[in-house]
Amino acid sequence: MFWQNLHEIDQHITLFINSLHCGFTDPIMLFFSQVRIWFPMYAIIAGIMFWRLGWKKAIPVVLSCVLCVVICDQTANFFKEWVARLRPCQDQEMIGMGLYMLETGGGLYGFFSGHASNAFGFAVCSSMGLRNDNRQKYRGYSAWIFFWASMVSISRIFVGKHYFGDVITGIIAGTIAGLFCGWLARFVIRRFIKRA
Repeated sequence: MFWQNLHEIDQHITLFINSLHCGFTDPIMLFFSQVRIWFPMYAIIAGIMFWRLGWKKAIPVVLSCVLCVVICDQTANFFKEWVARLRPCQDQEMIGMGLYMLETGGGLYGFFSGHASNAFGFAVCSSMGLRNDNRQKYRGYSAWIFFWASMVSISRIFVGKHYFGDVITGIIAGTIAGLFCGWLARFVIRRFIKRA
């Protein structure tokens, strides 16, 4: 009963957010939802890390970001198969209730959002990593990367691929993974590199 009520609330929140689409938002949400733009962005950020941190600090920071993305991605894949909750775009009830779909295809299951998890994990981990440069705070970077992660996450509801609950759970999982991997990079730098 509890889970059914929670699912119904999630359906209504998802449909409300999804209904906010218009001709202006559609291409924006499709842009943020596309994974192929992530890799050039990751490469540019890695280059900035090597430039600002130096190679000794940048290596553990970049590796921690890679580890974070792998953890987020594989954890999301595991939960999707384990929980086996249909994506809204695969759920005939949601389609019948008026779900607007900008994307089709993909896997059957959507709990939890790998996009949201990866985006927030990378945002947290990379922001923590850049703080190993004691000369600068990188507040502008943090504001930008969290805006990007938020747009990626909300876009998954707009395109019809995830429920609101899928996205929130992905954000929480990604944040936890990002904090762990960011802490791990900081530990390696303080324990091994600063003493070298």
